[in-house]
Amino acid sequence: MTIQEYLQGVKGRRVTVIGIGVSNRPLLRMLAGAGAIVTARDKKTEEQLGEIAGELRAMGIRLVLGEHYLDETEGEIVFRTPGLRPDHPTLEAARKRGAVVTSEMEVFFDVCPCTMIAVTGSDGKTTTTTLISEMLRTAGKKVWLGGNIGTPLLDQAEHMRPEDYAVLELSSFQLMSMEKTPHVAVITNLSPNHLDWHRGMEEYVQAKSHIFARQGENDVLVLNYDNETARDLAPLARSQVRFFSRRSADRAQVIVQNGWITDEGQPVLETGRIRIPGAHNVENYMAACAALRGIVSPEIMAQVSRDFAGVEHRLELVRELDGVKWYNDSIGTSPTRTLAGLSCFSEKVILIAGGYDKHIPFDSLGEAIPRHVKILLLCGATADKIEAAVKASPDWKEGEPRILRFSKLDDVVTAARELAQPGDVVLLSPACAAFDQFPNFMVRGRYFKERVNELK
Repeated sequence: MTIQEYLQGVKGRRVTVIGIGVSNRPLLRMLAGAGAIVTARDKKTEEQLGEIAGELRAMGIRLVLGEHYLDETEGEIVFRTPGLRPDHPTLEAARKRGAVVTSEMEVFFDVCPCTMIAVTGSDGKTTTTTLISEMLRTAGKKVWLGGNIGTPLLDQAEHMRPEDYAVLELSSFQLMSMEKTPHVAVITNLSPNHLDWHRGMEEYVQAKSHIFARQGENDVLVLNYDNETARDLAPLARSQVRFFSRRSADRAQVIVQNGWITDEGQPVLETGRIRIPGAHNVENYMAACAALRGIVSPEIMAQVSRDFAGVEHRLELVRELDGVKWYNDSIGTSPTRTLAGLSCFSEKVILIAGGYDKHIPFDSLGEAIPRHVKILLLCGATADKIEAAVKASPDWKEGEPRILRFSKLDDVVTAARELAQPGDVVLLSPACAAFDQFPNFMVRGRYFKERVNELK
């Protein structure tokens, strides 16, 4: 089905879109422009939405806003926002009355005319997705970058050609209801995450596995052999499985040998020339190389490794002030991600951590912090849990690291400025989501950068 055929099919039909966030706004405009009778629902008030509310009304879209935005949800087609569980009572009731419940990404999979490469995982998926897109672009391919990264793609489908590539970052929220799969699927790793939303680790892993559940024998699944949870998914795949590994050459095709990433014994790129730091980024390159075997040459992959400077909010050097380096790693929304960031520095750092509680354990992070951190500055709803995990570490000694608590990020930055000495590294890597104080990790990261750049 083409996007034109889909839009012709919604003309004159009642369509409800749940969520008026940035990702759904192009969808709303597209549906209204196609002649659908559109209702948009959102928990935000009209005042909180701002100008977009008036813009949508001017297009003939009916708005249902505020606390009771899900009451009496109607429509022959209902688009859910990724943050709303597919089994929410509102959506279950819609299905019972015969409505089609879908999402922007599900419809995109129905109408996309080109090769799709999708990446998911607990950590590293944004960098890996970006690397894949950069390699394809450098090779002269037309690339459409979307999902959780870039812009929504459904309203761009009419401009795509069969020879193009759609490169997607997909979350467990999106994947939980997906019934179609990409041609190439990548799972970077799997560790406890989003357990405030999922009903346990089993459901989380099952949602992630939807990325390859319906692949065929001509499709490709890339898995991290060093991650047991990801590795154990391989027997479930009907597609061609490609493993990458930094530690084991037994089953993996893409490995590290003598300072080189190799694919089935053939050298691809030198790890020492990768511009972005950290062993976890070597793994991200390995995943990208495995995904693009036969599509992009090793020479292009190596060129990207030398040129690519990284993605915003991922070990991003904000500035150096009086001999102190300030890094923004706001993407560190899980303990494993923060551990990866800490491992990139040879010296002990001043770590800023804490945030929204996703109900995931901090044991491994707490155990490692005394070895990597000289001063721990905690802020947010998880401060108590992180401090308790650190003090439970066998390496914990009173005052090593020194632990200070704050209620606002502004106060943390001020304290870090006062405490840091020349040669120190100040690292924002919260190990938590941002929702206790910010809409998302990007807003948190930019706010941190603004405060740091204001320092005199």
